Amino acid sequence: MRVLTFDDVMPLDDLPRPRLDEMNDAGRRVLASERALAEAGSNVVAELLSSSEEFFQWDHYPAGDVFCPDSHAQYYYHSHPPDVRDNTWGDEHGHFHTFLRPGGFPMDVIAGETAECGPNTREQNPPAHLVAISMGFDGRAIRLFTTNRWVTGEAWYDAGVVTRLLPHFRIGHGNPSPETNEWVGAMLTLFQPTVEALLHARDEVVSAYETADAGVDVFDDKNLEVTSIINIDVDRQVAAVEAALRRLA
Repeated sequence: MRVLTFDDVMPLDDLPRPRLDEMNDAGRRVLASERALAEAGSNVVAELLSSSEEFFQWDHYPAGDVFCPDSHAQYYYHSHPPDVRDNTWGDEHGHFHTFLRPGGFPMDVIAGETAECGPNTREQNPPAHLVAISMGFDGRAIRLFTTNRWVTGEAWYDAGVVTRLLPHFRIGHGNPSPETNEWVGAMLTLFQPTVEALLHARDEVVSAYETADAGVDVFDDKNLEVTSIINIDVDRQVAAVEAALRRLA
């Protein structure tokens, strides 16, 4: 696992103005969603758990995941028992896993599509995992991380491909929570340079990894779960994007 810091991410001043404008708008949407839910005594995690009488570790929330048939974006929230994972970076309540299914891939990706899971039709192929969003017990995001293939059963695409998928993640409906759906998509835009850095670090970790058992493929090695991780702060990111835009003015 590679632990990244703020310095490992492309400086915001190196980004073009349109990209910063998109991140700035996403930051406003993230904060607006959090504020609206807080005023109602809720948060983005509680919204997904509110229909369940009890929260069970490993179960997906909501049941059946959130899927947008127009964009083919998908996500779910769940948690792991602390005693069965290498949670060396600190406590978390749970995390969101975000995906894009092949039906939502842009045409330039489809044309050169290659995946570790083999040449099935696009609808039969597993989704590409984008990034996971780790949540604190207060319902706020605290980390982003990537995982090895076996963790989610994803089709493995290299970082260059997955970074081109990020802008295509959006949930175009309001079920089960319009605020949480909006928040998840906006988080991927607000932290897009961070996610890109994590994905490239993920590929480097997998490429350099040597399994203890020569008969085990690196993508299936249960000793390699989290491949890259970084601590995040939404308020700090929003302020940094606004400051970068002011410097361009």
